Amino acid sequence: MKNMFRAAAAAAVTALALTACGGASSTDPSNVSPTGEIKAREISWLLSRPADGAVINIMKKLADDYAKDHPGFELNLITTPDRPSYIQKLETLAAANKLPELFDTDATPFAQQLAKQGKMVDAEKLLESLDIYDNYRPGALDYQRFDDGSLYMIPFQFELEFIWYNKALLEKAGVAVPTSLDDIPAMCTALRSAGITPIAIDGQDQWPLERYIAYQPFREAGPEFVQKLKKGEAKFSDPAGQKTLNWMAELGKAKCFQDGFSAQGYSDAQNQFTSGQAAMYNIGTWELPSLATDKLDPAVRNDIDFFTLPTTAGSVTAANEFVSPSGIGMAVNATTYDPLVSDFLKFALEKYPAEYAATGALSPTTDVETVVPANATPLYQKALDQADGLGSKQAMPWDTQLDPTTNGRLQQELVLLVQGNITPEQFTETMDKAIAQNAPKFFK
Repeated sequence: MKNMFRAAAAAAVTALALTACGGASSTDPSNVSPTGEIKAREISWLLSRPADGAVINIMKKLADDYAKDHPGFELNLITTPDRPSYIQKLETLAAANKLPELFDTDATPFAQQLAKQGKMVDAEKLLESLDIYDNYRPGALDYQRFDDGSLYMIPFQFELEFIWYNKALLEKAGVAVPTSLDDIPAMCTALRSAGITPIAIDGQDQWPLERYIAYQPFREAGPEFVQKLKKGEAKFSDPAGQKTLNWMAELGKAKCFQDGFSAQGYSDAQNQFTSGQAAMYNIGTWELPSLATDKLDPAVRNDIDFFTLPTTAGSVTAANEFVSPSGIGMAVNATTYDPLVSDFLKFALEKYPAEYAATGALSPTTDVETVVPANATPLYQKALDQADGLGSKQAMPWDTQLDPTTNGRLQQELVLLVQGNITPEQFTETMDKAIAQNAPKFFK
């Protein structure tokens, strides 16, 4: 099944590349203020978000409010929360020049191809034209940017990723919060010796494990490493690459992750941590309702805390610089952008931040204040406060940086490395060859 998906995705990418000359948009992506009559109609948004999540619920409400003054308007939400299926749909529609008015995408190499072909509205100019650009957190916008600094996606979230931990379990094992990434393998060994699962992880979805391989290079060489790696300008055989591969192998040898982690999903990992079975859990502020309110089991509630990504000796990035994503962004189709789409976005984007902050989430803008739920523990506000004073660099998730074929292969090889089925040397040879073969198709 995975091979069929990769073949379909590769075919879509090839088809998109073939349309670069003949199928480019005749619309100017920088014309963000189209003139003319606003004619109400149905517009569509291709989504990859939880169907019952705050983003969708708020946008539904705002669309209904807009329709009251614009009879005939409707926002059709095409929801595909399963990410692999969504990516396949996105790439297929793009290759056929059938993308809807709005569509979700990360700042991937594929998305950058769309932008270069004139298929996406310049989001920076759009937000500036609406006089709301300066309201956005720089980190929220930077997460959506391509390597050249251009911005074609609009953020609807802002999250901070922490390593949550159980103080009682660390105390039982006689270990302290790590001051360096390099401390974690030994910490796992001590926890295992005490009969405790060190880290709960969602292995099925693969991206959580891929977070870990990004950490050492971010501390060792900064965010530039993956930007060079994905283009073949850096290699896993380089010092930063070798350091992270050896570290990942050490995590595996120390049995840092739960037994059978590769077959366990999101809820499995969350339950292991919240039930007090696992000592640590690497997840973002989107889980605050589960980890920092009275919904958390009273048996562990007072033992839960978090720490930010540890540094290492000689780190080139600071302790206040870590993974701070603004989620998948929304792109605007340049070929269907007209006065109606422009007017609706102005209406929705001006009202969205306050609605989102009212749900207890961090807004991608700084002009509203998050409403802390009445049932929150002190940890909730502590987590929100971390958004103040962030550094200028952020660790980018590698699944948004690598080309799709290379990323799929990396995820497979990474599981094998952590499980001890291959060595760092074998991983290096396989992945450096994969990047050399795949990168030129995306980065020209």
